[in-house]
Amino acid sequence: MVEMRVATFAQSNRMIADAMRVETVMANKQIQESSGVVSTDFGGYGADAQHVVNLQVSVTRAQSYVDAATLADSKVQVMYSAVGSVTDILTQLRSQLSAASTGSSTEVSSVISSAQQMLEQMGSLMNTQYDGQYVFAGGKTDTAPVDLTKFSSGTGSTTATDTSYYNGDSEIASVRVAADETVSYGVTADNSAFEEVMRVLKFVANSTTLSSSDITSALDLASTALDDTAAVQAKLSSSASAIETASARQTDYKSYAETLSNDLTSVDVAAVTAQLSTYQTQLTASYSALGKILSLNLANYLK
Repeated sequence: MVEMRVATFAQSNRMIADAMRVETVMANKQIQESSGVVSTDFGGYGADAQHVVNLQVSVTRAQSYVDAATLADSKVQVMYSAVGSVTDILTQLRSQLSAASTGSSTEVSSVISSAQQMLEQMGSLMNTQYDGQYVFAGGKTDTAPVDLTKFSSGTGSTTATDTSYYNGDSEIASVRVAADETVSYGVTADNSAFEEVMRVLKFVANSTTLSSSDITSALDLASTALDDTAAVQAKLSSSASAIETASARQTDYKSYAETLSNDLTSVDVAAVTAQLSTYQTQLTASYSALGKILSLNLANYLK
């Protein structure tokens, strides 16, 4: 007798299709369980795909601003430290000039000798580098901004401006810390404050002797240079503060955008694991029922 299934074709097909759908869902859940994200490609996010892309772009952009700010801040700190050393040089010079104002030939010789060394130190400070770049050279960061070869000859003057030592340009360094915010922080070695320091050091260092009026002029210029150098240092401090504040804002925004992105892309692994267990139970029951249906035949049905 020919065995026949008892009108189960449509039903079995539906059950097979349902089981296959559950298997597909389970496969996706297994990927989610192992990866911790909703989908490994943007197509899996459906209507949220564009939101995810936008948030990820925002995170990347914010990080680029933070990185740029961090580099600029490091340069500012190096410059600030160098200017602090310039202040120390001026303080020492004024002290020695004051001592020489008594007319002692020994003190005069001492301040002249010290000024020669200070001029060399000043040149070295103005040629400070960070990350392979000269920080006081303006835009010519690959060129040492100060060359004392020609500048250090002759006494010059305490009144005539002289930037012949400078090899950089007039570009002032700046950093973009947000889409609509840029912070200028650069200081070049030909800044008026530094020029005054170089001028007074050259005058004293290249003198064979110093008269009372020479010492008075040098002291006046050194005092002016000290005030102006302090102003440069204060400006650097202000720039550093602005850069750090902007960087903190970008870091906060990045964290916020990452949280929103994670809310859209991440899954609760524990919940997914529980769902997988439920789907597995459902799938086992479906195949069990399907097996029973497919084993039915007319002879069994008529018994």
